[in-house]
Amino acid sequence: MVLKVEVEEPRCVAAGHCVTAAPEVFDQRETDGVVVLLDADPPPGAYPHVREAALLCPAAAILLRERDGSA
Repeated sequence: MVLKVEVEEPRCVAAGHCVTAAPEVFDQRETDGVVVLLDADPPPGAYPHVREAALLCPAAAILLRERDGSA
């Protein structure tokens, strides 16, 4: 499986849980704390952290898409 990450910036409430869970994939803008996606195609080793970030997001602003990697 290949994991693709998307964020819906307008939904973000700047809680920062995503950055804590997966700092290699997410950051926050300094001006307002809104999520910044650093890597939409993270390596497989980051998948557990990215999934945790999505679960922790109070605004459900992180979308994960999984697809078969053979395509």
